Amino acid sequence: MISSSFSADEVRAAAETHRELPPEYQSAVIDSFLSKVDREIEARVDSRMAGYGHGRRWPDRPRSPAFFVIATLVAGIPLSAIAAAAGAHPAGFWGLLVVWIGIVVIDLAYIGRFRYSDHR
Repeated sequence: MISSSFSADEVRAAAETHRELPPEYQSAVIDSFLSKVDREIEARVDSRMAGYGHGRRWPDRPRSPAFFVIATLVAGIPLSAIAAAAGAHPAGFWGLLVVWIGIVVIDLAYIGRFRYSDHR
């Protein structure tokens, strides 16, 4: 956890100063306070991002092709219905064949990529 460099007293002091100054100086107080807040936020983001390393946004997790394959099979159900029955001239068997050949090719390409990366 990152500790804040702001204290409640600091915020109260900025608010008090804002109320006590004439209107032409109030915007300077606000700008100064917002500048401090901006630097604080940037420091927090930088420290969190440093924990991820260069070029990585998320920690590595083991990947399995099973979820991808199941998702494409589930997506194949409505695609099959559309290919077989939708429109004025449904594609029928040949439409189903094209849809499922496409799904199999996509799944095999994904599984092949997954297996290739394991051997590196």
